[in-house]
Amino acid sequence: MSDTAGKLAPAGRLRVAVWAEDLPRRSALSKVVAEAGHLVVGVQDSADVVLSDGDRRPGETRPVVTLGGADDDVPGGLARHASASQIDAAIRAVAAGLIVRSPGAIEAGFGAAGEPDRHALLTPRELEVLTALAEGMTNKAIARRLNISLHTVKFHLESLFRKLGARTRTEAVAKASERRRYETINL
Repeated sequence: MSDTAGKLAPAGRLRVAVWAEDLPRRSALSKVVAEAGHLVVGVQDSADVVLSDGDRRPGETRPVVTLGGADDDVPGGLARHASASQIDAAIRAVAAGLIVRSPGAIEAGFGAAGEPDRHALLTPRELEVLTALAEGMTNKAIARRLNISLHTVKFHLESLFRKLGARTRTEAVAKASERRRYETINL
C-alpha cells in the first residue's frame, strides 16, 4: 500500500483536538469524537485535526473542522448542530486532505459573493466592448481599438453575456438595448 493511499482513507484512530470556549460544549464535542473512535487530545498537543466550535483558534495551522463558524478558509465547515456521523465523516475527510462543506455551514459573517443578478451594472470597459459589439466589430478589432489583449476582450464578453443573460453577441446587444430602453423609461 502506498503512502498516498493511506492518506486518502484514514481508517484508524485520529488524534483530534477539540476547541470550544464553553466547557459544556467542549465536553459534549469531546464525547462525540471519543464515541466515533478517535483519541481526544488537548489543543496544545499534536493532533491530526482540530474540531472547533465556531471559528478556529487564532493562529491555528492544523487542519480544522468548524461547527457554525464564519471562517470559510478552513478545510472543514459544518452547520453548528451537525450530527455525530457528519462530524466523524468531516474529521476523517479533512485528515485525508479533503475539503468538506455542508449547507448552512457558514452561519455568521459575510458570505461569499454570489453571481451578480441580471440587472448588475456594467463596468465602463464592458460598455466600451458592448458599443464595439453593436458596431459589428470582431474580437480582434475590439482588442486593437481598446488597446487590450484578445484574452481580455473574451473575458469582458463572458462577463457581459452573464450579466445580460445572453448566449450570443447579437442577443447581448439586443438585451442591452432593451434594458437601456426599460431603465430609461422607469427613471
